[in-house]
Amino acid sequence: MLESKAVMNPDELKYWLAFNRIPHIGRVSFQRMEAGFGVLSAAWKAGLTELRGAGLDKRAAQSVATHKLRIDPDAELEQIQGSGIQALTWHDDAYPRRLKEIYDTPPVLYMRGELIPDDERSIAVVGSRRPSPYGREVAYQLTHDLSRAGVTIVSGLARGIDSEAHKSALKAGGRTVAVLGSGVDVIYPPENRNLAARIVENGALLSEHPPKTGPSPQHFPRRNRIMSGITLGSVVVEAGAKSGALLTARHALEQNREVFAVPGRITDPASRGANRLIRESAAKLILDYKDVLEELNLSYTEQQSETSEQIEMAALFPKDENEAAILSFVTYDPVHIDEVIRSSGLDIAMVSGALAMMELKGMVSQVGGMNYIRLKETPAEYQAT
Repeated sequence: MLESKAVMNPDELKYWLAFNRIPHIGRVSFQRMEAGFGVLSAAWKAGLTELRGAGLDKRAAQSVATHKLRIDPDAELEQIQGSGIQALTWHDDAYPRRLKEIYDTPPVLYMRGELIPDDERSIAVVGSRRPSPYGREVAYQLTHDLSRAGVTIVSGLARGIDSEAHKSALKAGGRTVAVLGSGVDVIYPPENRNLAARIVENGALLSEHPPKTGPSPQHFPRRNRIMSGITLGSVVVEAGAKSGALLTARHALEQNREVFAVPGRITDPASRGANRLIRESAAKLILDYKDVLEELNLSYTEQQSETSEQIEMAALFPKDENEAAILSFVTYDPVHIDEVIRSSGLDIAMVSGALAMMELKGMVSQVGGMNYIRLKETPAEYQAT
């Protein structure tokens, strides 16, 4: 375990930031420079021969010698201090404890927002970027219930299951953390900028990449090890045979973390990866959030007040006969708005307005092409009427 310090001195931190800008300098190089020079400020002043003597291989040493001529450590520190971004090294107390335990620990972690002790109770939720309505529904319900149980939801801010997980956690009043494949000031995909801003207020954005780093295909597979590394376990909701979510599961297994998977239809290509994890005993089959809590021996820690729970339950009741009629024709399989209009006998303005309000209340969700699915069971009180 690395020695822990409260906060690294800015005069030393700036060299960590500078070295983190240099290609081919990762965990091993940082560790060797610390071992050889004691502090990175001394390594920054070292020549090529001294760097090689400290254990850096030829490519890494040459990269330092070449790139440090174009990098100003003071400017790196000023950029961080003026941007609202926090830079954590693996010596800082605020650096996620579990992330220090993995093999490929990021030397520097950039953060917008805040990590709190309760975030130790965290689960990664991952899946397809193009989920089916079933996948969206499962992701929504599972993350909502885990959030209500006091679990922080970690995902990657990608389209599809990732976005659904973050949104559901926030709607449940819980905390969520997004690990990015870009700098924490570069939001990708761009349509998730508002979602990212909400995450900053109710969790954190994390990245190993310096500010202003754009998204790159090689960044996303590597960020998955951070998602699995900071959590107790990873849940695969829906994943095809070659889904990136399977990389998160593999990292989790390598890091001695738990892996869970939601079963899908055996004929559905989008579920082949998740089903294979279950078949090969690489993941534990789960049917709801209670299976995750039980396996991880987590107690249920209610995050919402009784009043907010009552408000949420009340929102599930149709407010009038028109809304009740519309809800009766929206199922757990996609239904087009035109079909709802024909079946209910209501005019288009009434149906479209009611569906918009019902979506805000979390009763239904539009899954594309003006198709809607029901999100939650109708409360027992309503079913009895």
